[in-house]
Amino acid sequence: MSDRENEIAEFLKNAGWGTARQQTFPGDASTRSYRRLFLGKNTAVLMNAPAQAEAPSCPPDASPEVRTKLGYNALARLAGPNLAAFAGLTEELTARGFSAPRILSADLPDGLLLLEDLGDDLFARAIPAGADETELYRHSVEALAAIYRSSFPSELNHHGGNWHILDYDGPALLAETELFLDWYVEKHLGRELSATDRQSWRDAWTALFPALATEASGLALRDYHAENLLWLPDRTGPARAGLIDYQDALFAHPAYDLVSLLEDARRDVPQDLAADMKAHFLKCAHISDADAFDAAYAVLGAQRNAKILGIFVRLAMRDGKPKYLDLLARVARHFLTDISHPALSDIRALIHDLAPELGEVANG
Repeated sequence: MSDRENEIAEFLKNAGWGTARQQTFPGDASTRSYRRLFLGKNTAVLMNAPAQAEAPSCPPDASPEVRTKLGYNALARLAGPNLAAFAGLTEELTARGFSAPRILSADLPDGLLLLEDLGDDLFARAIPAGADETELYRHSVEALAAIYRSSFPSELNHHGGNWHILDYDGPALLAETELFLDWYVEKHLGRELSATDRQSWRDAWTALFPALATEASGLALRDYHAENLLWLPDRTGPARAGLIDYQDALFAHPAYDLVSLLEDARRDVPQDLAADMKAHFLKCAHISDADAFDAAYAVLGAQRNAKILGIFVRLAMRDGKPKYLDLLARVARHFLTDISHPALSDIRALIHDLAPELGEVANG
């Protein structure tokens, strides 16, 4: 066996799962991998996140300049392979009654966790199989509102690891939008950008970020959508929405995760359902200024979808995963809808100049 397989075998032996049968999960867009374990009638999930598999995460007090030198993970405030983030957030979420997978055993230095198995009923599978789409989205929105109304410490200390939940600040938001320039415009469209183009882009986005200060920040899981939510009908209330893939959580405007859910890059959410769920979230989260929320929702939707357009091209061109190009049309439609909001007129003008083909992509 490889050194890594020996480490995994020793970890599972110490956790009492050394003789378990293992089944590999399909890979995702990250450097983490997962295996389902079978031991008698019991199951569990192994998370394998090798240390040094990605660039370092963001030190709590790092300046934007230091973050830029450390790399994209630090600049965008991503956890990377640091399992202290996932472990700490898991313990805080489960302590508040949310359905993150309980940690059964942990070895953070070696990048290994043994987790409760929440099953396979992802929303993206359960709905086509006959589950009530409205019911599932209603529970996911109620879970999101409950997370927003909950308080979380900024410093987490669990399983021997230390992690700071930071703010989703301007440098992080801006760095993510620039993936659109780097990968979608320059690499995908083959259009060379000038320094003036890039500065105009940064200035237009920076002018929008004050719109995100209209509500108190709450915990944003950052990747809240139908392929990261599990349907757990035997549980009650917000716990019926099982949570995964939240290690990159930051404190942010409450519209971020909602737009992630309703402007899903991988499946179409009916417009009337999305409108109903947005209204339901405002009610559950006790948000009264609907107009200010809508503006922030549009800003964060555009920010997120610009990032996704860049990431999907990067996954195709750099990482050899061309299937992500099939999702560009849906993301482009979301993006164009977001920038149609009056607050984003400057972004709309820039897209007209830098990527006028986006309308054709959206209709493709």
